[in-house]
Amino acid sequence: MTQARTGTDASSRIILLSSVFIVAACGLVYELIAGAVSSYLLGDAVTRFSLVIGVFLCAMGIGSYLSKLITSSLVKAFVEIEIWIGLVGGTASLIMFAASALAGMLFPAVFYSLCILIGVMIGIEIPLLIRIINEKSNVSEAVSNVLALDYIGALAGALLFPFVVLPFVGLSRSSVVFGILNLSVAAVGLRLVPKPRKWITIRLIMVVALLFGAFIYSKRMVGFLEDLLYQDNIIYAETTPYQRIVLTRWRDDVRLYLNGHLQFCSIDEARYHECLVIPALEASPKPENVLILGGGDGMAAREVLKYTDVKSIVLVDIDPAITELSQTRPELTALNKGALDSDRVMIVNQDAMKYLEESERFFDVILIDLPDPNTDTLAKLYSTAFYTLCARRLSVNGVMTTQATSPFYAPDAFWCIVRTISASGRIDGESSGLIPVPYHVNVPSFGEWGFVMASRREIDVSKLKPSVPARYLNPAVMSALFEFGEDMKPGPGVSVNRLDEPLLFRYYQRGWSRYNN
Repeated sequence: MTQARTGTDASSRIILLSSVFIVAACGLVYELIAGAVSSYLLGDAVTRFSLVIGVFLCAMGIGSYLSKLITSSLVKAFVEIEIWIGLVGGTASLIMFAASALAGMLFPAVFYSLCILIGVMIGIEIPLLIRIINEKSNVSEAVSNVLALDYIGALAGALLFPFVVLPFVGLSRSSVVFGILNLSVAAVGLRLVPKPRKWITIRLIMVVALLFGAFIYSKRMVGFLEDLLYQDNIIYAETTPYQRIVLTRWRDDVRLYLNGHLQFCSIDEARYHECLVIPALEASPKPENVLILGGGDGMAAREVLKYTDVKSIVLVDIDPAITELSQTRPELTALNKGALDSDRVMIVNQDAMKYLEESERFFDVILIDLPDPNTDTLAKLYSTAFYTLCARRLSVNGVMTTQATSPFYAPDAFWCIVRTISASGRIDGESSGLIPVPYHVNVPSFGEWGFVMASRREIDVSKLKPSVPARYLNPAVMSALFEFGEDMKPGPGVSVNRLDEPLLFRYYQRGWSRYNN
């Protein structure tokens, strides 16, 4: 009898300690999923992840406190909690996408309420497990074992989410997979619950069936919800480790969205891409080698390829999913005219700043077609450090151009970029840095949009004329690009954007918030 009991206790102990590891991994992944969804839908990844982690930790503290109210049937209570976490956590990403499409301005309230609910339940888990294990060992041993496995499990979740689950399962199904893991803990723990356990078993089976259904139909459900969110028909959607990619179409209007932000509209994209590329190529005395940072859709490369003098184009885009999509999707290859398959184009899937740090090549033209600085992370790609790296890779008479958000909607952000470029490019004690030339164009789908061209030499913009076929630009229009109305002039006190002080993001957020709210 003693041996049988000892064997049972050992088996129970293994089950409970294994549960600690799994629930810790699941708990951390729910936090990461919430942070990823909020940054995809709301932008500003640093702020969103900070808020999500803070809310989760606070809610977990509340849950830990509330766990003391559970005074009997501890194992049964633990199994019940796991079923509820499996249900709520497992459907969390689908609920978040639904709230973004249907709740409108109430989305943040729904989102953070869901985070609090999951956090409270996660907070109850560990104290319960410590108390259960403490019944079979001393307190210090129970606490040390549980906390050790809790931290190791959290590390496992942190590694699994970005490297395995997100790339191979996808964001919408990630929470479902880990919800099923919580239910597996409940199923194994159920054997430790004294009989009768009929109704708790029925609840477990129902939630398991619900999550398996959610796993099967999750992509279809998210597609339906995104159709409501984007209004136009979604013809392609994918979540990568870097961003949420959505391609929509309504009649002849094809649009690309990254993390919910419009990147181009096929009807007027020529205005943007011609103005990004042609002035810089015309200002370069001999544009043989061109570097494009971003521009994974291939539109900028299409414009560069119009110049027969160009011998090579290096296109650096961090996300291979974008460049592959632009090489294979008929809607995109028709727009970029197969530019990314040209023998003159070499694609490098790497972070733009890292490429500049490691490259030893010099370029006659550098075109920066990166997303707006709508996060602290993206703001580094508009810093003095970044532009100085660009200057290091420019040839003697090289020209650089960057897109620079809207001088009308976010004028402080636009002129911050201008002043940042002006403060950049001094290499090895040279007194002459980059000399910026700001200009702008009206793109109907974006509104008034800004660019900044720069070189170490003065550029006479009056001599710039398009020498290649263009849908929008002509000599008169190109000349007008460099004129600014009074409502787009720089405001007082706009400072330079640096790596350690990303003021640009604040200027950007402040400017656009006046029109987005």
